[in-house]
Amino acid sequence: MAERAQRILLVDDEESIRTLLSYPLRKDGYEVVIAQDGLEALDRFRQTSFDLVVLDVMMPRLDGLEVCRQLRARSTVPIIMLTAKTEEVDKVVGLELGADDYITKPFSVREFRSRVKAALRRASMTRDEGGEAPLEVLDLRIDPAKRLVRVRGDDVALTFVEFELLAAMAGTPGRVWTREQLLTRVWGDSSYRDPRTVDVHIRHLREKLERDARDPEYLFTVRGVGYRFRDADDA
Repeated sequence: MAERAQRILLVDDEESIRTLLSYPLRKDGYEVVIAQDGLEALDRFRQTSFDLVVLDVMMPRLDGLEVCRQLRARSTVPIIMLTAKTEEVDKVVGLELGADDYITKPFSVREFRSRVKAALRRASMTRDEGGEAPLEVLDLRIDPAKRLVRVRGDDVALTFVEFELLAAMAGTPGRVWTREQLLTRVWGDSSYRDPRTVDVHIRHLREKLERDARDPEYLFTVRGVGYRFRDADDA
C-alpha cells in the first residue's frame, strides 16, 4: 500500500500568495489544502489531519496568531508563520504562542521550499526516533522516546521546538550552545533566521519548567555566548 503524500494546510487570504506557494508544494509531491482565512483554517483542521500548517498572520475574520493559539492547544503539528517585514512584534508573539518557525515577507520560493522541507523532515525524524532512555535531573523528567516532560510531578505541554531545544541541551549537560548551533540543531540551519528566535523559546521553556524563571535551575544563560543545561557542577 502506497504511503500517502504529506499533507500541508496553507492559510492566506491573498489568492496570489496561495497560488505562488501551492504550486511548488504540489510540484514537490505534497498534498496542499487551502484555507482563505482563520475560521476556514480551523474548520479544515477539524476535518482532517495535517503534517504541517503554513499560516499567514494578517487575515480577516480570525488572524493567524489566534489560529496558531487554537491549533497549538489541540495539536503539536509544525506551524510556519508568514509575517510582513514590519511585523516584528508578530514574530515574537507567534513564537510564544507555539509557532515553530516564521518566514518574513517578501521571501523567495526557494527559501520557502527549504523551510517546508526542513520542518517536515524534523517532524518525520522525531516520529522515527525511539529507544532513548529518559533523563532525570532534580524534579525534571524528560522521556525522548515518548516526548513527555514532567516537572515536580506534573506533565508539561511543550511545543515541538521547545521539546527539541530542551532534549538537545539536556542530552549534553554543561555544554554551552550558541544560538546559531541551536538553530542548526533544531531548525536544520541558521540561514534566514533571527538568533533571537532561540531566546523566545528559551524564555518560554523557563516559564514552563522553572520555579522562578529569573533564577533558573535547569536552563542557564552564558552571557555573550548562548545557553547551557544544568550539570553536576551546579549542585
